[in-house]
Amino acid sequence: MEENQKDKNIKKTWIQYGIFAIVAITLYATGLHTEVIGFVQRGLLATGFMNPDVEVIAQNNSDVETVESSAFAKADYNLKLRDAKGNVVSLEKYKGKVIFLNFWATWCPPCVAEMPSIEKLYKDMGNDVVFVMLSFDKNFETAKAYMERKDYGLPIYEQAGPMPAVYESTALPTTYVIDAEGNIALTHKGMADYNNEEFREFLNSLK
Repeated sequence: MEENQKDKNIKKTWIQYGIFAIVAITLYATGLHTEVIGFVQRGLLATGFMNPDVEVIAQNNSDVETVESSAFAKADYNLKLRDAKGNVVSLEKYKGKVIFLNFWATWCPPCVAEMPSIEKLYKDMGNDVVFVMLSFDKNFETAKAYMERKDYGLPIYEQAGPMPAVYESTALPTTYVIDAEGNIALTHKGMADYNNEEFREFLNSLK
């Protein structure tokens, strides 16, 4: 009797493993694993524990302590970019403005996880802050198709020249925020929820 029950348990376990394996293979084969993992990580972002540490560095008529600009690395505007329409521009074009520079890829679950928060931020602050979403997909068409499928309005780019040393990063996503004076006011490696009041105040303080 115990022998039969043991065999049934073993059989049940193998069936469960088989189902998990089929689901996993299907997700990877269809590319949906990135979306699924990204969805789970988005739930983690909602807790607020992974938000970037920001410090307001300048704000008129306030008691907020000002951080000297010399404390930050200088941005390199010699970064050539190709937009979704094929036009090549340089980061130099946006000099004097606050820039939100994000490195991402469609195959990167954390990138997918944080994208909705960036999209919401862009909708509210796109007139005041320049958003540069730099895709690291091997095929830029993949990135363009993803943005269209998700109905995101974020401006995306691909590299059209060498990467300046100051932006070299082995992590995706990586986000740099450049202030109006050309300082890299924030470097954040990893995903984050950028759609919050603290980060908005931070961006406004950089103008």
